[in-house]
Amino acid sequence: MLLDTTIPRMLGACFYYSPQSEQVSPLIPLFADIDKLFPWPNSNKIKSLTRKITVLPTEFLQYDYSILFEGQGAMPAPPWGSIYLDRENLLLGESTLAYREFLVQQNIVLSSKQREPEDQFGLMLLALVYILEQGHKPAARILLEQHLLPWAYRYLELVQTTKLENDFYSILAAIATDYLKTLQAELKLSITELELFH
Repeated sequence: MLLDTTIPRMLGACFYYSPQSEQVSPLIPLFADIDKLFPWPNSNKIKSLTRKITVLPTEFLQYDYSILFEGQGAMPAPPWGSIYLDRENLLLGESTLAYREFLVQQNIVLSSKQREPEDQFGLMLLALVYILEQGHKPAARILLEQHLLPWAYRYLELVQTTKLENDFYSILAAIATDYLKTLQAELKLSITELELFH
């Protein structure tokens, strides 16, 4: 249950695709049951969070999605790892190239219509899903310890503190934080300590 792919698939899609997309729109009602799909330390907290987001119409979420993922001026919470890990806050920094090399070693080719770096938070969760489905648990550990967790909590904190029209993404960020912290504790992950620049 800990390494079931349902939660990272749902979160990955929501942090990558538009809320009105065919990937996300049918997922939103399913959040009502995610407290039962994972060994959350506090499933009541998760249940109360998800109760708030399953009732939001997807058309109300499009503007918030645009602010967070497409950019309406300066992005309050850029979703790419290299922005946090690169001293110059560059897209496609050294951390992206290291992650790209890791994906090549796993025979993962990301074919995305949106041309953007592979170290996008949602895309990384979807890569984790693929790796887990292939049964490559050591590679899943590497993805989490070396490529995602060194910056993910900072990103999720920024999403939670960004002023948006709806609570959808801040609640998703709280759920994602709980999910990753549970994985970290239960799998005894040792996160590579990297300096953050954003």
